Amino acid sequence: MQRKFHNVHMGWERIEGNWAHWKGLVRERWGRLTDDQLAIIGGRREQLAGRIQEAYGLSTEEAERQLKNWERNLAVEQFAKEEIDLDDTDAPGVNGLP
Repeated sequence: MQRKFHNVHMGWERIEGNWAHWKGLVRERWGRLTDDQLAIIGGRREQLAGRIQEAYGLSTEEAERQLKNWERNLAVEQFAKEEIDLDDTDAPGVNGLP
């Protein structure tokens, strides 16, 4: 079965709602952001874009482009993980399958 990723996206509400988890991934990607800055950002996307722009001396457009690429990569990774989880339920001996 072939899957397409073209309409896959990571809802920002999901990131904002679980910021404690996601801020570690943000820190991995944009290591110049401090813990204090991440706390102030608090999962708000526009705050994150502004802090990226400020910390790296980027244009608004470039900071936004980087953030969109990061979101897209997260979405693909999450989609792949969900596919793996689904495949595990189809394994022999699981859910009554021979």
